[in-house]
Amino acid sequence: MRGMLGLVSILAVGLLALAPSAAASDNLVANLSGKHEVSARDTQAVAVATFKLRADGTQLQFKINVANLDNAVAAHIHCAAVGVNCPVGVTLFGGAPGGSGVQGTLVKGTISAPDPANGCDWTNLAMVAAMETRNTYINVHTNDRVPPIDTRPGDFPGGEIRGQVH
Repeated sequence: MRGMLGLVSILAVGLLALAPSAAASDNLVANLSGKHEVSARDTQAVAVATFKLRADGTQLQFKINVANLDNAVAAHIHCAAVGVNCPVGVTLFGGAPGGSGVQGTLVKGTISAPDPANGCDWTNLAMVAAMETRNTYINVHTNDRVPPIDTRPGDFPGGEIRGQVH
């Protein structure tokens, strides 16, 4: 039996060595939760954002799926390392304050350029390089339009959930 386990281990390592390395056309992912926000948020909301660069390099397709999220008002790609807050580079979603909860797809679409005059100084889809090196994060902002702000889930205008893209 030990011989069989050893053989399986060797085969598994060999297969991993043959696996292709990540390329720009591979999916990039961000797992969003309140614990990744700076400062951390007490919320049950979570999301997964996926990105895929088209083979010709001219468009970045994206989708954000959420659970337990109320009052979404915005979602962005920001340029920053883990634990650092930085400006918006790309707006992925913008909605009116208040509203109902979302379960499933919050937004999906295609990016062909970053926001004009964005705070990251991105001028084209070269931002994908920052995404591949974990120097971008996604966050989703919420607002229930009831003062005071930042008091409960569904009311974090500065961001309720966040995740680093990798």
